[in-house]
Amino acid sequence: MQRPFTAAVSTIAAALLLGGCGGGADADEARDTERPSTPAGVTAQAGSATSVHVMWERSTDDRAVTGYDVLQEGRKVAAVPAGRTMVDVERLKPSTAYRFTVRARDAAGNLSAPGAAVPVTTPASAPDDTTPPTRPPALRGTVEGSRAVTLTWGRATDAAGVTAYDVYQAGSRVHSVPGDATSARLANLRPGTVYTFTVRARDAADNSSPDSPPVDLTTTPAPGSGPSTAPTGLTATARKGAVALTWTPPATGAPVKEHQLFLNGAFATTIVWGAQPPPGEVTYTFTVTDAPGTRYTVKLRAKLPDGTWGDFSAQRTVVMP
Repeated sequence: MQRPFTAAVSTIAAALLLGGCGGGADADEARDTERPSTPAGVTAQAGSATSVHVMWERSTDDRAVTGYDVLQEGRKVAAVPAGRTMVDVERLKPSTAYRFTVRARDAAGNLSAPGAAVPVTTPASAPDDTTPPTRPPALRGTVEGSRAVTLTWGRATDAAGVTAYDVYQAGSRVHSVPGDATSARLANLRPGTVYTFTVRARDAADNSSPDSPPVDLTTTPAPGSGPSTAPTGLTATARKGAVALTWTPPATGAPVKEHQLFLNGAFATTIVWGAQPPPGEVTYTFTVTDAPGTRYTVKLRAKLPDGTWGDFSAQRTVVMP
């Protein structure tokens, strides 16, 4: 039997003041003449008739890599920050051969040697195609230790053919594979973390399918890190003007009295019981005012007995009716 509880909303505002003095940092950068390592594992695949998805592995530097430049036949066509290792190059020509490579840069302006140039040819255009592919079926996942997972899925169908599959995590695209592939390996993950993945199919006209059913995968915890502190069993149901959530708080050896709710990746509210928390599964409903068709992603984390916030739950996506 579910028991209702009251919720308190807290708004957190923070301001960061960045400052410095002297010229030490600038002087250090001026003395930095070591180039970052060359990006390895560069791949390029056509996502549509006018776009190519370029991916690569992280570079290293004696100080820090600050970003990457994507080059097409020696000309820079994109610049991305150090935290990203992929980009879509758009406004290309259909049925055209291209070659892409990537170089890393650091704060002192040192550039790595470019990675190996990879060829790719965009497919023919389909200007009258407005029908998206079908939803990829049967998404499955396997955890490979603490930092990697492998996903597999069934083939989607499309009148003109699927050109790519895009992998999404927490609402953001994190990987893409060609349209004839039905698996992807994702590395550089965090130990002991719940990840929720979905897959979309894409065609030459850049139509994307609906999301596949999600799969939740938890990477192996690091040695000595203890059990997961994430809420489990999260479900989200869209209703007219509201989203209803159910979940089970983590087992901490003491009552869990607060949860933080994150909406579309950003903190939204703190959920607080007015008295003793109910045992077992709990429920919470929040109102929304955006138009039908609006997509929301939802995840939670609990406040632990020591006052710290625990691991995030799996993420759920709802579309308002």
